[in-house]
Amino acid sequence: MTVPPAIEARSLFKVFGRNPREAVKRLRAGATRADVADAGSAAVIDASFTVQPGEIFVIMGLSGSGKSTVLRMLNGLLPPTAGDVFVQGQSVTDASAKALRGIRQRSISMVFQHFALLPHLTVLDNAAYALEIQGVGRDERRARAREILDKVGLGDRADAMPDELSGGMRQRVGLARALTSGTDILLMDEAFSALDPLIRREMQEQLIELQRELGRTIVFITHDLNEAMFLGDRIAVMRDGRIVQNGTPEEILTDPANDYVAQFVQDVDRARVLTAGSVMAPPVATTPVSAGVRGALRVMRDLQVGSVSVIENRRFLGSVTDRAVIRAVKDGRTDLRSLVRNGRPAVHVDDPLTDVVERAVESPVPVAVIDDAGRLVGTIPRVTLLAALGDVPPVTRENPIIDVPATVPASVMTETLEVVDQTGAVPAGRAAAPAEVDAHEHSAAEGALR
Repeated sequence: MTVPPAIEARSLFKVFGRNPREAVKRLRAGATRADVADAGSAAVIDASFTVQPGEIFVIMGLSGSGKSTVLRMLNGLLPPTAGDVFVQGQSVTDASAKALRGIRQRSISMVFQHFALLPHLTVLDNAAYALEIQGVGRDERRARAREILDKVGLGDRADAMPDELSGGMRQRVGLARALTSGTDILLMDEAFSALDPLIRREMQEQLIELQRELGRTIVFITHDLNEAMFLGDRIAVMRDGRIVQNGTPEEILTDPANDYVAQFVQDVDRARVLTAGSVMAPPVATTPVSAGVRGALRVMRDLQVGSVSVIENRRFLGSVTDRAVIRAVKDGRTDLRSLVRNGRPAVHVDDPLTDVVERAVESPVPVAVIDDAGRLVGTIPRVTLLAALGDVPPVTRENPIIDVPATVPASVMTETLEVVDQTGAVPAGRAAAPAEVDAHEHSAAEGALR
């Protein structure tokens, strides 16, 4: 059996004014907000989207973009001028007043920007108020409210009055009231915008934790792009009443639909939005652990790389460097497993780039990306990581070669040739440069492979 979307909006229009239907007709023909100003004020223009069960869907835009008007059409507070809204497959647009009340009681709760608590009720009774409206008995509704208050961290303030709480606490009570009602869908209209930045961040993190634990569907309205990127599974960006882009945070950040969205996202902290999976490169330099030390060295030689990922039954064991492998060859060791260091460095495919940066700083090799089963699915070289953080393509361009005639004095050539004798040994009394050490080690390894 197919599960219907939690919410579906089909071509929604909302026009306030003396001739809204005429305005909709002209808007459908391609007119702009300004073009229909004589007929009415177009708040929402042809907005369509679906919200899946258990999803956090964020609608964001500047003041006047129409986002709050959309939210009020979703629960029938505002009837659309044209278009349809369905909640769990049931029409809100065509519902009678009685049916609409039933939808609100069973399916949709709302969390307001300014708390909307009843000042004469305790925290516990405010949280239980929606159940009281539904006719749930006092003991049952209070028990359910206490359970939710514990989840939002207010279990010890159940008997307090709203005016005894801070702004963050009062917003937690509003959230608890919506969760206590038992509805599957929460509509949140700029719910955290009145809070101080630190409290706001705490509420955002708590909302995500509650959503994961309780599996509610959330439609969240905000004008803060960083908040949208942090909370949203998908984001609809609105401008002048229209949805100009609808996608995941990564899609909006890496592939903005137009210059307006690109300008919007230019100051976003990319490290908190992008994940390892969104920037990783395919794993090319890999070798099975059964290939041994010589097999690993052969892969690095053929691919001209300085490290290789070691796998066993597709599971990532760890990375080894060319230096470690060359020394093992010179020492006569063959077991590649002994060179692997506990599967590090590795990050999960869903980890944010903030975690990748920490690993990359500590690691001399590309960071491995693994899935839930520990299988290697990609790697993140430093150049790829830096390109993702800097929003530049991780490729290089060919630069024109400028031929400049140059001569090298014979004295310089003579001094250079005298540094190394015919056997390639470094003369006694002079320390070998790192490059010379590498050259000798690679020569030894090449000989071992032949």
